[in-house]
Amino acid sequence: MTALLKLSGVSSFYGAIQALKSVDLEVHEGEIVTLIGANGAGKSTLMMTVCGNPRARAGSIRYDGQEIAALPTFEIMRRRIAQSPEGRRVFARMTVFENLQMGAEVAGNPDTRTTMDEVFALFPRLSERSAQRAGTLSGGEQQMVAIGRALMSRPRLLLLDEPSLGLAPLMVRQIFAAIRDLNRRTGLTVLLVEQNAFQALRLAHRGYVLVNGAITMAGTGAELLARPEIRAAYLEGG
Repeated sequence: MTALLKLSGVSSFYGAIQALKSVDLEVHEGEIVTLIGANGAGKSTLMMTVCGNPRARAGSIRYDGQEIAALPTFEIMRRRIAQSPEGRRVFARMTVFENLQMGAEVAGNPDTRTTMDEVFALFPRLSERSAQRAGTLSGGEQQMVAIGRALMSRPRLLLLDEPSLGLAPLMVRQIFAAIRDLNRRTGLTVLLVEQNAFQALRLAHRGYVLVNGAITMAGTGAELLARPEIRAAYLEGG
């Protein structure tokens, strides 16, 4: 199977501090791949390095067979890669409708209405709140806006950074169910960074474990869930 996204020996730094250490990772077309690890392990840094900020100082990042590590961020995102960032980062003073429009405008999606209807079908609550300012929504609703805004660009690869962060368990289940449904219906490829290891590994086809900037383990979601060291480090009591 050909990788849609392939990182080979990728290292990146914040100043003199090395955040990623020779990371190898593959995401095949149509897969959900999750990256789990503790706070500060480098998960979000890996996601941002794919997007070109920070820039990889060593190694290769190939997307759809093309090297993208040296490209500016706006060129990378134009290749039908979209990110829903950690902390949601919605435009608080804009309405839900306007937030979603921004996602389409950035990518130049010519069929905004159809795509928005698809987002509203995935997240019916956004249709009900379309005229409401995003900053007045609940955390879960804002997460729906952030994911919906990313989907408005019609990406081939969706980068999801901590979609469950700060959400109630019921909302977490709804968000993960929507991601699963989207992947099954459309074949959308997803790279998911997540601290909720149990939910992430149940959802993912494959997973990687990141510890102090280095990949220490990889396997299918089921394989990683079954490993005692994973259960001890990330699941027990959580």
